Amino acid sequence: MQTTKQTALVTGASSGLGAEFARLLAARGCDLILVARRAAKLEELAVGLKSAHSIKVEIITHDLGQPHAADALWAKVVQGGRPVDILINNAGIGLAGEFTGIDAKATEATLELDVVALTMLCRHALPPMLERKQGRILNVASLTGMQGGGPGMAVYYAAKSYVLSFTRGLARELRGSGVTATVLCPGTTRTEFDTVSGAGKLRLFRWLPLADARKVAESGLNAMFAGRAVHVPGLLNKVLAVAGELPPRSISVEVNRFLLRS
Repeated sequence: MQTTKQTALVTGASSGLGAEFARLLAARGCDLILVARRAAKLEELAVGLKSAHSIKVEIITHDLGQPHAADALWAKVVQGGRPVDILINNAGIGLAGEFTGIDAKATEATLELDVVALTMLCRHALPPMLERKQGRILNVASLTGMQGGGPGMAVYYAAKSYVLSFTRGLARELRGSGVTATVLCPGTTRTEFDTVSGAGKLRLFRWLPLADARKVAESGLNAMFAGRAVHVPGLLNKVLAVAGELPPRSISVEVNRFLLRS
């Protein structure tokens, strides 16, 4: 499906899945609003995309892990004067370690980014989308959201469960409105996440194969444009998703406890 003349807002766009979403949407003809904390990375990506695809690219350096960050970001978007036709809530972080061993401020920032900012950006984007009777939202969760819990990454697993549940409910609310919401639940993927989160040392990341970020992003966009509510890319991940939701969920918690150790 071509999306020429539409504008897509992509958070966490400086690397990994976010950068791949940006490249794929640019190839479809979308103008872009790219959001991340690292200005140099955003600028480098924007220059390449404008040159390759003759599109408009706006970059906004913004930390969505701060309180009320989504409100401040949306004010900047509105000031730019371009309606957002596609919202890609990709920004997110997780920290590996026992709950009480992780800095409290870091935990708070994780929840601000993974839960609050994502939710409030949907809240800001939806009214004008509904008024125009068209729009797409893609929220990036994780296969972990389908698990019973993650001892050793408890906050991250819980946050992604929230994103999954929230988007499922939102997708049903939006049915028939011309606007869709999709949640992407990838498994382990080759991005900076394992390094930044400290999860790269864990058995989960050492034992399971890492998916290609571009393929995951393309799969997610295809699901979004098809209007699917939930998308789990890859056969192995689909099997793990089903297994994680089977009762008793205490089994998946114990399996995760084993996998989330170094």
